[in-house]
Amino acid sequence: MTIGVGGSSASEQLATLSNMCSDTSGISKAEYQQRQQRACELMQQQGISAIYLNAGTNLYYFTGLKWGASERMVGALLTADGQLRYIAPCFEQDSLNDFMLIDAPFHGWHEHQSPYLLFSKLCLDLKLSGTIAVDPSAAFFLVDGLIKANPNLNFVNGDVVTQACRAIKSAAEIALLQQAKGMTLAVQKAAAKILRPGISTSEVTEFIHQAHQKVGASGSSFCIVLFGLASSFPHGVKEPQILQENDWVLIDTGCLLHGYNSDITRSYAYGEATEQQRKAWQSEHKAQQAAFNAAQLGASCASVDAAARQSLEADGYGPEYALPGLPHRTGHGCGLDIHEGPYLVAGDETLLAPGMVFSNEPMLVIPEHFGVRLEDHFYIGESGPVWFTQPSPSIDDPFGYQTA
Repeated sequence: MTIGVGGSSASEQLATLSNMCSDTSGISKAEYQQRQQRACELMQQQGISAIYLNAGTNLYYFTGLKWGASERMVGALLTADGQLRYIAPCFEQDSLNDFMLIDAPFHGWHEHQSPYLLFSKLCLDLKLSGTIAVDPSAAFFLVDGLIKANPNLNFVNGDVVTQACRAIKSAAEIALLQQAKGMTLAVQKAAAKILRPGISTSEVTEFIHQAHQKVGASGSSFCIVLFGLASSFPHGVKEPQILQENDWVLIDTGCLLHGYNSDITRSYAYGEATEQQRKAWQSEHKAQQAAFNAAQLGASCASVDAAARQSLEADGYGPEYALPGLPHRTGHGCGLDIHEGPYLVAGDETLLAPGMVFSNEPMLVIPEHFGVRLEDHFYIGESGPVWFTQPSPSIDDPFGYQTA
């Protein structure tokens, strides 16, 4: 029997978990202000007059205002000289004031009015001209409205500002990510222990949500639990599965801590692994380590993906995206969004720099049989890559109980 898998119950495991972040604080107001200053510097360097930050993670990253995107325009305009203005429906003003961390003038529009014309007036009042950057996550209808209402302005993709800032995590962000990932690893260990023949993937998913709350998260940001053949589908299947003796298990889950994401995957056998599973697991393990070893300062994101594929190809998988093999990128950036740029994939020539954070998950898919995904995250330190969580050491001891 795989070490650390089975032998307990959901109630017993929940009782072993406790709040892991009671003394953890979020990002300071001073850091939000520093982020705005950095955005202003980038805009000045690139001849951008201002950037529109739409409701969502970019607005949250730069202002601390947490607000979900909808069909209504809610956001902020940050000018290259550091002026901040909020834009939202008038009826939301009191709510926005309640959520607001950094005070700034509010510009409201009533439901029968055009927020795009309000934006145009605001630009005139601030004497803005030339190029305006727009939040890359803004919906098409919003960008289209801005363009049509402001033909005198040149709108560009704001990722030249947002990704340039967000790709480099601060020490405070690294600390929050470290804590979140430690919480999810504890939940992964607990989830493995509740497995038993007859348990459903739905039951395990519900336990994981409860366990993440027990360790102090606001809940799981997502959860994928797969048994047997379903594990060969990277993001799962629509129907729940029931665990059987000697089934293959893949659990991919994460949580949120002050808006920052964890994302960890473990694959192992409930019972005895087959020789095919052992071979595939070992190849996946080697590919994950190859990607980590390649993630050196100054290397390109694309070269990290290439290292994982070369490792798998050496073991007879692939090539490239061919199956059995690795059907998707090796990894993604992670922060306020669980998937954010830059990406560990061919074509992304971004050079690795201190503060960048990535998942490392070169999944190996064996069609009609199973899939193996081992996922841990690392950040680029001053001397190279650093694991947030240690990779799974072996197929027989996936959580390292014998090596601890």
